[in-house]
Amino acid sequence: MASVASGSMCGKAGGISRSTFDGSLEFQDAEQSRSVPQLNNFAAPSLKATALRTTSWKVYGTCHGVRNRRFQRGVVKMSIADSPAKRKLQEQGLEHVSGLAISETAAWKQLHQHVGEIKKTHLRELMKDEQRCQSMIKEVDGIVVDYSRQRVTTGTMEKLLSLANEAKLSEKIDAMWSGKHINSTEDRAVLHCALRAPREAEIFCDGKNVVPEVWSTLDKIKEFSERVRSGEWVGATGKALTNVVAIGIGGSFLGPLFVHNALETEPSAEKLAEGRSLRFFSNVDPVDSGIALKGLDPETTLVVVVSKTFTTAETMLNARTCRAWITSNLGVDAVSKHMIAVSTNLELVKEFGIDPENAFPFWDWVGGRYSVTSAVGVLPLALQYGFDKVEEFLKGTWSMDQHFRNAPLESNLPVLLGLLSVWNVTFLGYPARAILPYSQALQKLAPHIQQVSMESNGKGVAIDGTPLPYEAGEIEFGEPGTNGQHSFYQLIHQGRVVPCDFIGAVRSQHSVFMPGEKVSNHDELMSNFFAQADALADGKTPEDLKAEGVAAPLIPHKVFTGNRPSLSILLPTLDAFTIGQLLSLYEHRIAVQGFIWNVNSFDQWGVELGKSLASRVRTQLNASRTRDAPLQGFNYSTTYLLTHYLKGKTPVHD
Repeated sequence: MASVASGSMCGKAGGISRSTFDGSLEFQDAEQSRSVPQLNNFAAPSLKATALRTTSWKVYGTCHGVRNRRFQRGVVKMSIADSPAKRKLQEQGLEHVSGLAISETAAWKQLHQHVGEIKKTHLRELMKDEQRCQSMIKEVDGIVVDYSRQRVTTGTMEKLLSLANEAKLSEKIDAMWSGKHINSTEDRAVLHCALRAPREAEIFCDGKNVVPEVWSTLDKIKEFSERVRSGEWVGATGKALTNVVAIGIGGSFLGPLFVHNALETEPSAEKLAEGRSLRFFSNVDPVDSGIALKGLDPETTLVVVVSKTFTTAETMLNARTCRAWITSNLGVDAVSKHMIAVSTNLELVKEFGIDPENAFPFWDWVGGRYSVTSAVGVLPLALQYGFDKVEEFLKGTWSMDQHFRNAPLESNLPVLLGLLSVWNVTFLGYPARAILPYSQALQKLAPHIQQVSMESNGKGVAIDGTPLPYEAGEIEFGEPGTNGQHSFYQLIHQGRVVPCDFIGAVRSQHSVFMPGEKVSNHDELMSNFFAQADALADGKTPEDLKAEGVAAPLIPHKVFTGNRPSLSILLPTLDAFTIGQLLSLYEHRIAVQGFIWNVNSFDQWGVELGKSLASRVRTQLNASRTRDAPLQGFNYSTTYLLTHYLKGKTPVHD
């Protein structure tokens, strides 16, 4: 029988005077007698025990079964019924510290106690300690990360590293790299790092080195993209295909879009893309199809349909929309020349009209939000910029991958940043993070990381299914500087505390220096990058304002409390390689958070319910618009809204 947790917990709730966890849950009744069914709603302070129901839990006495029996001051043992996810973890030796147990470790408790000490400090004073600041500035392969403006001392970092050890972080990282099925709810390995491994590397999944298969696909992408870019592969009318429309949603859209936006203004990539265009089509809103196809000639357009199963509802509707656009202009036979796929379902690819030879695979061990370095992103990006440029991007991700895999925890950038996020969210109570790139080329970084982070760690249960007794997951948002300064920085400076990531580059993609100006345009931008972090940390006191002669009534409005945490990431420049490094840094940082919180960062069951309900609504809309069928089975509010919606629609009758 699988156990709830290891460790111990004491508390009193619902008549329970003692609770201990030592492989299974035990409790001792404080009353003369209690029937087992009455214990269904048992709860203790650190255990949101909504799962303690007799349908999910098996109940045992120390000497005999007690289900449906009364007992006198006895000790009852309860252990969670076996689940496929739990068994999979046990089979692979991955039954690590549970969500409950990690919050009961000495390291966790020490951090909670330490919060009181930190609340007595101010960053204004912490920043005067140069030795402390020096210890919190790290440089790896050209990237400088400065987290000295976080609300931490060297002692805090030591405690966070102790927590990492308690959570068996190193073992979990090793498990990911060794191909163990750490995505236990879907019984899958997590090996997106293998997508950027050099050809000679060995990374195993289920006893098989997957790197040769990855490179077989990369070689196919290189060969195909070169044929298209050179004009050897032409459309149905013999014209070169210079425009690419990539259809996908979620990670199949946000990741590639982020990289494309970051590359399209980099001089060498810009030159490689001359005469070509790359657009993305994700939303089923018909307005998006109009935007994606506006001004394009179907004779010179190649459409890439990205769907692993070739069944994703939104993607396939958009694919059919593009197919109709192509066939109405060029005929049915043109589909095989103007549409290709990234998918593993070759049967449906063929049924759609796409030649299976023009389908590029990716694997179950690649999650959608981690798929930009698979054919999902590499194919459209190679068509736009050439494979060699995209390979530079892959090398950048691999550089940070190797750092994450091999560097000691105390100097490991993704580990340190992940631990700081756990500290901010779970211990200091700051639920959000602002991603603030001082580079317009990184305008799509925040939306991509928003998905990677919130879909990965937006969980309410631990990996073994037990409810989390602490807050996990970050609310991510952001905007390039200096635009964000004129949008939401007011709140960041004088409203809620929102930890910030400032991201900048030493060299601009396009440097502009005009005679008569004090600084270049990039220097002006970066002046704000440096200043904002200090403004958040130091603030401005009433005494400062009085010394400046500010009128007394205005002083409360102009006070900046400061003590608002941030970190700074400084890249040498923004090119394909550093874009890859930055992506990998964030991917692994998010994984570290999940490993500490003990959630499954690689599934996304939370997106399923809305989709299934939408299917029901879709069926109703079809019935109502084609057969005037009455609305049935919806609550009052939804019925009212659907009625109002249908009143404004034109009936569609066969």
